[in-house]
Amino acid sequence: MTQQAFSRRGFIVAGAALGAVAGLPVAATRAPLEIHVMKDPNCGCCSAWIEILEADGFKVTTETSFGTALSRYKTENGIPARMASCHTAKIAGYMIEGHVPAADIRALLETRPDAVGLSVPGMPYGSPGMGPEDRREAYDVYLIGRDGGATVFSSYPAA
Repeated sequence: MTQQAFSRRGFIVAGAALGAVAGLPVAATRAPLEIHVMKDPNCGCCSAWIEILEADGFKVTTETSFGTALSRYKTENGIPARMASCHTAKIAGYMIEGHVPAADIRALLETRPDAVGLSVPGMPYGSPGMGPEDRREAYDVYLIGRDGGATVFSSYPAA
């Protein structure tokens, strides 16, 4: 009889624990997204973008690269020159060029399009890592196709 009571109690406790875990947000129970960033070691905006990704739960590794070596890396990985920015990242088989918001990276990984990746060409003021968002200039995030073409993935209006 004692064993049966213990089993019922154990069942109730296990059920309560399962219910508590099921109520946790999904982000809290999954592993952080790993992203590898190639950047110039002297670039402050690259570091600021990395800090934003880390604050958003990404696990970031970095590698320094200079001038033509970084440009060659971009080209070899399907980033057209017109889509280039200051740093380049790789995540889950996709390339991320420039100051792409974390939410767009997550959206890319959820939708998994057949593409090279995302780019914010240049360095628009107010994009992640490029100054305060409340003074942001309008910019677009582009989806880079495997043919080198690009379409607007998301848009951010001026603040």
